[in-house]
Amino acid sequence: MTDSGTADLDIERCVTEPIRIPGSIQPHGALFVVDPESLEILQAAVGDDDAVASGAAIQGARLPDLLPPEAEAMLTGIPARLGSEMVQLGTVRGREAEHHLLAHRTQDGIIVELERAAGAEPGLVAGTFPNVRGFLEGLSRCSTISELAALAAREVRAITGLDRALVYRFDENWNGTVVAEDRNDALPSYLDLRFPASDIPAQARDLYRINRLRLIASADYRPEPIEPALNPRTGKPTDLSFSVLRSVSPVHLEYMRNMGTGASMSISLMRGDQLWGLISCHNKEPAAVGYPVREACDFIAQILSMQITALEGGAYAARRAELQSVAARLLANMAASASRPAGRFVEGLARAESDLLALTGAQGAAIVTGEDMVLLGRTPPESGVREIVSWLADGVRDDLFATDSLAADMAWGERFKEQASGLLAISVSQMHASYLLWFRPEVIETVTWGGDPRKRAESDGAGPDGRLHPRTSFEAWQETVRLHAVPWDQAELEVANSLRTAIVDIVLRQAEELAALSDRLAASNRELEAFSYSVSHDLRAPFRHIVGYAQLLKKFEGEKLSERGNRFVDTIIESAISAGTLVDDLLSFSQMGRATLVPVQLDLAVLVAEVRRLFEHVEDGRTIEWRVGALPHAFGDPMMLKLAVQNLLENAIKFTRGREPSVIEIGGRETEDEVLFWIKDNGTGFDMAYVGKLFGVFQRLHRVEEFEGTGIGLANVKRIIERHGGIIAAEGKLNEGATFTVTLPKRRG
Repeated sequence: MTDSGTADLDIERCVTEPIRIPGSIQPHGALFVVDPESLEILQAAVGDDDAVASGAAIQGARLPDLLPPEAEAMLTGIPARLGSEMVQLGTVRGREAEHHLLAHRTQDGIIVELERAAGAEPGLVAGTFPNVRGFLEGLSRCSTISELAALAAREVRAITGLDRALVYRFDENWNGTVVAEDRNDALPSYLDLRFPASDIPAQARDLYRINRLRLIASADYRPEPIEPALNPRTGKPTDLSFSVLRSVSPVHLEYMRNMGTGASMSISLMRGDQLWGLISCHNKEPAAVGYPVREACDFIAQILSMQITALEGGAYAARRAELQSVAARLLANMAASASRPAGRFVEGLARAESDLLALTGAQGAAIVTGEDMVLLGRTPPESGVREIVSWLADGVRDDLFATDSLAADMAWGERFKEQASGLLAISVSQMHASYLLWFRPEVIETVTWGGDPRKRAESDGAGPDGRLHPRTSFEAWQETVRLHAVPWDQAELEVANSLRTAIVDIVLRQAEELAALSDRLAASNRELEAFSYSVSHDLRAPFRHIVGYAQLLKKFEGEKLSERGNRFVDTIIESAISAGTLVDDLLSFSQMGRATLVPVQLDLAVLVAEVRRLFEHVEDGRTIEWRVGALPHAFGDPMMLKLAVQNLLENAIKFTRGREPSVIEIGGRETEDEVLFWIKDNGTGFDMAYVGKLFGVFQRLHRVEEFEGTGIGLANVKRIIERHGGIIAAEGKLNEGATFTVTLPKRRG
């Protein structure tokens, strides 16, 4: 259909075929490679010698000496005004016909071509202007790309007189679809048919990008070789990328014959510097299209390219503006949520469900921040979303990931086809698996191909250099495409990425505010600890003095005091002792936050045994049943962990007072990342409604008359465990006992 073969991209011979240096030309003209300074002929291929001096030696001759006299003036000074694109220098008269004299510069030298005029060619203005004007006038009535393409196909066929003109558009995978057609009955219709990317390999597409127009006047031509094959100046074949007579692949010529076309012409349609599609013309019989006509067709193609770029650019700008207004509303919601106490951007997004889905034209969305997840609209189940997030995180994918076929990218993606054949995901954290995901369901589509796309080029098997042959059938072949969603367009991708930037900014700002607050709290805590240490240290001596002098008063003056006076003195002593104990506990609590940890590997079984020996005296007159199970090793400060265990066991002994028997269980285990141990008793327990107060300073869940204590012991335990990077949890039930569980991280390295 175009200037390429249908070879499978996996067949190396076709992929690497030297289409830019074929070493030959089409025979309806002559090509000369000349020295830029002397115009001496370095290489030549003469298929049509009508304008070349008969019998003259070509190699080593000056080109002006071989051509009609009028060529001398045209060739004089050409090096200074030539670039890589073809320039028409004029026309020369041969023995029988007019010839266009064309030239361009390459690294190999100056390439000059003589192309025989196609009969009585019209002048560029007089012959083609009515059709070009008709095309320009029709542009104002076209509001869609389909209308523009149909107009261009009609006018190009009218100018060329060929049997069929098509406008062919590439998709993102380089498959091509015929979007417009104008034809007579000589050739079949290809309108709306799709052709596989292998029909136009990548190297052919690249050539279309730099050289906009290609004519093949006959599918049965015999190529004229360039002699010598290697350029004497470079020692390499000459690059014919911009040559009008460049010979094409024999696979492509066979492709044309299989297609039933005797001649073809293709003109590139560009969007900026990217290939958008082609105007592809065909004739059943061989046919020449004159140079002025080709120039007019190229002009139409350039105007069409600009109009396509303008229409697509306008549609993109309108779509982006629409989505930006949606994004602005989302940002307003996020900002409002972030400004409230404990506010998070997730809340703002979740409250604006319709806008969040409209932003990308999705039917479902998920907001995943660590362990938290919010599902909106039509989505996979939570477990499925977790799988997708893990796949995204494990693959170390880009901050933005988009696919219209999750099943093609993710091994088990087919399971989510009804909700998530299409996935667009943005990462909103570099530290955690936090994503905003949009989903689109499967859309089943029937595609009509111009021939079975599975049938590609085949080798004739004649040895390692056996020739490739293209497919022979172009009959309509239908395929049902599944496991695909509507693709995400560029505007949606860009606005989603902009939203990601905004979310990251909000998250970072909140993190900075939290960090500043944390710094202030840390400073305050340090000041409070210093104050607590100072106060408790300074109060110890006064309370000891009170106890000491009160005891002396009772000892030496007790007989002189009344019974009531002695009772007062006893109360002073008890209160001062209690206050002194509280001050000691406060001092110990403040020291827990200031002392340096010296962690080592230790055996919890040995540590528990040491602490148990401290409480042997309290067992006199009580029955305590100790149930000590296997205990793991842990990594921590021995003195601090011993104090923590001592406090926990002391509590267990205290709160099982009155139980017969008192049962205290101690056990532990380890996981891959953590060490756990627990202390369980059958004592008075507590109401879980007040578990939040249990580890606070001065917090007591029982009256002091029932159970002694200052209310600092468990706060001390919590501080010790947290300084080790661990956690402590408690469970209890009134009159049935309590369980305290400590979890410590394992040592790494």
